[in-house]
Amino acid sequence: MRAESLVEIIGSAFYTGIPDSQLKALCSYLMDAYGIDPKHHIIAANEGNCTALAAGYYLATGKVPVVYMQNSGEGNIINPVASLLNNKVYAIPVVFIIGWRGEPGLHDEPQHIYQGEVTIKLLEDMDICSFIIGKETTDEEVRAAMEEFKRILDFGKSVAFVIRKGAVSYGQQIEYKNNYTMLREEVIQHIIKVSGSDPIVSTTGKASRELFETRTANGQSHRCDFLTVGSMGHSSSIALGIAFNKPNARIWCVDGDGAVLMHMGAMAVIGANRPRNFIHVVVNNNSHETVGGMPTVAGNIDLAGIAKACGYPYVVSVDSFTQLDMELGAVKSRNELSLIEVKCTIGAREDLGRPTTTALENKRNFMEYLKTL
Repeated sequence: MRAESLVEIIGSAFYTGIPDSQLKALCSYLMDAYGIDPKHHIIAANEGNCTALAAGYYLATGKVPVVYMQNSGEGNIINPVASLLNNKVYAIPVVFIIGWRGEPGLHDEPQHIYQGEVTIKLLEDMDICSFIIGKETTDEEVRAAMEEFKRILDFGKSVAFVIRKGAVSYGQQIEYKNNYTMLREEVIQHIIKVSGSDPIVSTTGKASRELFETRTANGQSHRCDFLTVGSMGHSSSIALGIAFNKPNARIWCVDGDGAVLMHMGAMAVIGANRPRNFIHVVVNNNSHETVGGMPTVAGNIDLAGIAKACGYPYVVSVDSFTQLDMELGAVKSRNELSLIEVKCTIGAREDLGRPTTTALENKRNFMEYLKTL
């Protein structure tokens, strides 16, 4: 069905969410129709954040909001759904739109397999009635489902439309861009030249794919790298746990702006503990590029200033390879927690591949390597 038809049938004036490739058509329509507008459309930091924001909208207006997300975000909404929205608590109704990655029977990446299996069950466990929209689902069927949903919403309960791959379309293409010039893949190549055999934990999405392909192109082993293929926003905490337990090794985290925003509290924990062997590189292109390029708020805030306020003793922001190379060279000899924010453009190779090793192989090889340090 068309994204604009889905929006018309639901009939809500307010959407908030985290972009998802499965919902790219919906996201594009919302950006075309509203852009980023506090009255109608907000891209938040994580799915729980979206749910609370939606609750605030309902409390202020009495109108039902919509929260969109990938099914990986179900874990982030469990607490606010169970302890805030639930009709045994505040009875706040929300319409969820959930992209179904890892749907059973369809090939997908490893981080989506189990999540795909339990997507509907998690909704049931949260007492959220769901309706699945596939390629063959008609507007009339969705309209009928929404009429039934309205009766459920009237009781202060939430509902969900679960979107199968390719089920929603939109005719317009939106180009997202910023004013920076460095490409993320080239940034990663420069990091690898300096990091040598140091362990690297890379964030989910294209950054990990580019790290893997760079190692392959260089003829290097992948054993130094932990590719965080899921659990968006947690790479820096994984790296912190390693840094605590491998104090004689220099541990790098290659992070992204969307991931940092999703669980920004991790920076406070890192800064408070100040591990001297931790290097945090945040590649900031102001976008959720891996899932379509929709903007984050990272272009409107001072990430470097936030890191400094969290207790990182050395913080710098760069937007050129000259600056980057100078800072990478200095960080190798600096025995101090450091953060380098790298401002880069949006874009990746069209032929960018995916890791050819499994997640379990990556884990085992990485753990064996850590034993040597």
